[in-house]
Amino acid sequence: MKPLKIFIAFAVLLVSTACSGSTKEPQYNMEKGKALIVFFSHVGENYAVGNIEVGNTKIVVDYIQEQTGADVFEIVAEKNYDMPYSELIKVARAEKDNHELPAFKGAVDNIDRYDTVFIGGPIWWGTYPQVMFTFFKRYNLNGKKLIPFTTHEGSGLGSTVKDVKKQYPEATVTGAFSIYGHEVRTEKAKVQQWLKGLGY
Repeated sequence: MKPLKIFIAFAVLLVSTACSGSTKEPQYNMEKGKALIVFFSHVGENYAVGNIEVGNTKIVVDYIQEQTGADVFEIVAEKNYDMPYSELIKVARAEKDNHELPAFKGAVDNIDRYDTVFIGGPIWWGTYPQVMFTFFKRYNLNGKKLIPFTTHEGSGLGSTVKDVKKQYPEATVTGAFSIYGHEVRTEKAKVQQWLKGLGY
C-alpha cells in the first residue's frame, strides 16, 4: 500500500503544479478576451521627424503588441500618401472637407472574436486620417471596448475620442492615449505605463 500512496501523492503534486503553472498566462487572455490593434501609420516625410521608413504610429503599435499580445491589422490605403509634407497636409485637408472615404487594402477576419480594439493613427487636421473612417464604416465595433490612441506634434487626441463615440455609440470608449511623434523612438516607457494603467 505504501508505494501506491506515494504514487497517488506524486500524481496529486503533478496536477497541482500544472494548475499553478496556468497562472503564468497573461491576465488579458483570461479577463479581457482577445484584443486587436487597428491602425494607420504614415511613412515618408513627417512633421518634426523628417523622412522616416517606419511610421510613428507603427512604432507605438509594436510596443502595444509586445505588451498585450494583441493581433494587429494595419489600414493600408490604396491611395499613395508618400509625398512632401507640405503637399500631404493639402491632400488630407481636402479629404476631410469633402468627407472622403479612401479605400484600403485587406480585411479583418472574424472581427466578432475581439472584445477589445485599440484604434491608432496620426492626427490629420484634428482627427484620424479619413481612410480610418472607411474602416469604421465597414466594421461594426459596437459592444466592444475601444481604446483610441494617437501620435501627434501638438494636437493630442484631437477629436478622435468624440469621433469614435459618434461612430460606435454602443461601444465603451476608454483609456485614450496620445504621444508626440518625435518621442515614440525614445519614450517606450510612456506607452508601457499607459498599458499598465489599463491592466496589461
